[in-house]
This record gives sequence, structure tokens and C-alpha cells, in this order.
Amino acid sequence: MKLKKFGVSPDLIYLCSEIMESLKEKTAKGLFWGGMNNGVQQLLGLAFGIILGRLLDPSDYGMTAMLAVFSVIANELQSSGFKTGLINLKTPKHEDYNAVFWFNILAGVIIYVVLWFCAPLIADYYDKPELSPKLIPLSRYVFLGFVFSSFGMAQSAYLTKQMQIKQIAKCGMTATLTSSIVSVILAALKFGYWALATQYLLYIAVNTLLLWYYSPWRPTFTFHFEPIRRLFPFSFRIMLSAIFTQLNSNIMNLLLGRYYGERNTGHYNQAYQWSSKGFLLVQNMLKQVDQTVLVGLHDEQERQLAVLRKMVRFTAFIAFPLLFGLGLVSHEFIVLAIGKKWAFSASLLPYLCFCGAFMPLSALLTDAIISHKRSDIYLWNTVVLGILQIGLLIGLRQQGIYTMVMAYTLLNIIWVLVWQFFVKRLMTYRLLDFLKDIVPFALTAAGVMAVTGFVTQGITNLWLLLISRVIIAAILYYVIMRVSGAVILKECLAFILSKKK
Repeated sequence: MKLKKFGVSPDLIYLCSEIMESLKEKTAKGLFWGGMNNGVQQLLGLAFGIILGRLLDPSDYGMTAMLAVFSVIANELQSSGFKTGLINLKTPKHEDYNAVFWFNILAGVIIYVVLWFCAPLIADYYDKPELSPKLIPLSRYVFLGFVFSSFGMAQSAYLTKQMQIKQIAKCGMTATLTSSIVSVILAALKFGYWALATQYLLYIAVNTLLLWYYSPWRPTFTFHFEPIRRLFPFSFRIMLSAIFTQLNSNIMNLLLGRYYGERNTGHYNQAYQWSSKGFLLVQNMLKQVDQTVLVGLHDEQERQLAVLRKMVRFTAFIAFPLLFGLGLVSHEFIVLAIGKKWAFSASLLPYLCFCGAFMPLSALLTDAIISHKRSDIYLWNTVVLGILQIGLLIGLRQQGIYTMVMAYTLLNIIWVLVWQFFVKRLMTYRLLDFLKDIVPFALTAAGVMAVTGFVTQGITNLWLLLISRVIIAAILYYVIMRVSGAVILKECLAFILSKKK
């Protein structure tokens, strides 16, 4: 080891080695349980999404989609970025968690009261008087979600900071299963969009209760404003960035709801939900550990960059084949799973899958920026992206939904390079190195899907077509990765096999 050259004692060398192995093991376990959590949630979402898609109408999905952006923005206002602020502290104290806990609850209640009175204005935005009697009570019901979530923000931050990802995974998986079962029962009883709204609320409520169960931290009835004042400059920028991020993600729902009605909004939202199941599987898996690990390596720049690059390669290795593959089978999958009434959604899904393949990379790069406490970079780039996106989509609204979706896709893919530019300034992560880390996986995945599509184009039976494409694409991708000696494949297999012993 290089430390010996400087006369460092063997005990210190051993200790450093143990710390490095401990961090590596914690990161691997975090990724494993993060993947388990998101994998189970996405599988449950797949199964129950199929059932709900058959029971409900596109307009039901459209109704909840038209309110989604207001709910998530309110949620970001309520949390105010303080969870991220706590995670980015080296050693947060009880006073820090306690201040954030009480602040979140106070903010959540105040914002809910404000939005309760704003519900008629939200309904008026869509300029459809016939929908107002439905949208007003539905919005007041849905907005309860961020009040529920305010009670679990500090607990979630505590578990994340301690890298207790297994406990977080149990919370998420249980909440998903419980809320999904209830929503299916309500949908079968003809509750329509109320079933979807209840699924959202029940997920938050159950998840919050379980976070309290697993987290040993408990609030006390004392409040010191100093931690809020200290965290506010960083957290406030995170909050604004998160608001614009949510606005960017939901802008299509907002515009389609106003210009094309709830049915077309429902079709788009259905396609987006299926694509998001793919990219969130990868994105949330990494989000459980990336900031904690990168913050912990802040004083070791070379090692920090090496860890980030490995995360980027892992992301590309999983995201590109997963999302490109979903785009390949979009028509047969949607028609077989939820019926021909969703055929329009199936035609939008390939575009959103292509865009979704790059979303986890954007999230990882932004987390790298945040880990350097440069929330200002995150904020202004997110704001610029949002402004460009809103202007572009409004300008293209008369060109039709397909044109709007394609513009949304291209702009978000281009913006990955913007995030990379700023990561380069902070971590010397060169563009050429970034492209070396992602392009081989992107080209391999694209080539595999092209070959698979060509080979199976003559199959007319939808079940046979779906199964054939999945099997052929999976085998081709694995073989190419194995033959090319992809290190990330070897590491993934080694970790999986070690878990079986």
C-alpha cells in the first residue's frame, strides 16, 4: 500500500483498509436493498397497474394526473429540502432532526389549509366547468398526502443517513402492497379515480407509520430555530430545485389537461407511469446511497470520482437495456396487459422509454452536484430547463401530442450533458470519460433491440411476440456483455452469488 512509503503504521493502514471495505460493503448492501425495494415495488406496481388499467377508464387516470403536479409541489414546499440538508451534514445531531421534524409538520398543515381554499382556482385553470365539481373535492382529498408525509421526513432522513436501507425497503414494499390491494378493491366497487387517490394517500400513511417503527430516533417537545436557520440557505435552493423538477416531470399533464382534456391526459399519464416504473427502478436504487457515499468521500477526490464513475456505469448497464427493451415491446405489452382501449398510450410509450433511459443518469449527476453543496447550480439549471421546457411545449401545443412528447424527450436527453458539464467543474469528470462510461451500454442495448425487432417482426401472435422479444433481447445483451468482459457485469454477478452463500 502507498501509505507505507510515508512511514504510516501498519495499524493505521489496517484501519484505513477496514474503513474502505466497510464503506464498500455498506454501499453494496445499500444498492442491493435499494434495488430490492424498488424492484418489488415496481413488480407490485406492474401487477396491480394491470388490474387497475383494466378496471378504470383513461379519464380516471387523467383526473388524478391533472392534480399530481400541485400535490408534489406542495410536498416539496412542505419538506423544504431539509431532508436533503440533513443527509448532507457530516454528523447531524438530535437538535437538527428535531427542528426539521416540527418545521415540516407546521409547514405541512399551513400549506394544506392554503391549498384547501385554492382548490376552486386549480379547477378553474383547466377551463372545464363540467369537471370542477369533481376536481375540487378530489384535490382537497389528495393534498392530505403531504400532511401525512410531514410526520416521516425526519425519520426517513435518519434511516438514510445511517444507511439502514433494508428498513426503508421494508417500509416501501409493505406500503405499496397494502395501498395497491385497497385501490383494486375500490376500483372493483366502481369508485373510479377515488381509488387512485386513495392508493396514493394510503401508501404515504403506511410508509410513514413504518418509518416510525423502524427508526429509533424520536422527537422531543423542544424547538430550536438555529438548525433551521443554518440549513435554510442550502435546503431552500434544494426545495426550489425540487419544485421545478416536479414541474418539469408533470408539465405534460398540466398542458394536456388544459388543451386536450382529461382522457388524452390519462393516456399520456398511463404511458408515463409505465416508463417511470423502469427508470425509477434504477434511479431510486441509487438514490438510497449515492449522496451519503459521495458526501462521505468529499475529502478524497480521486476515490470520490472513481465511485461516481462506477455508479454511472452501473446505471447505464441497467437503464439502457431495461428502458429500450420496454420501448421495443410497448405495443404488445400494453394491449395484452390492460387492453386495446390503451392503444394510444402504447404509441407514446417508446418515446418516453427512450427519454427515461437517461433519467437515472441525470438524477445521479445532480446528486453528485448536491453532494458538493452546490445547490445553487442544481437550482438554476433546473429552473432554466423548466423555462425552456414550458416555452417549447406551449409553442408546440398546436402540433399535437406526439410532437410535444418528442420535444420533451429530446430536451431532457440533451440536458444530461448540461449536468455533466457542471460535474466536470466540480469533480474533473471529463465529457470523454462520461461518454466512455455510458456509450458502450447505450449502443449495445440499441443494437440488441434493433436485431431483436428485426428477427421477430414476422410474429403475429402478441403473446409469442412479447415472450420472444424479451427472451431474445435478454440473452443477446447478456452474451455481448459477457464476451466483451464488462467489469460491471462480473461485479454484479459476484455480489449476487455471495448473497446466496
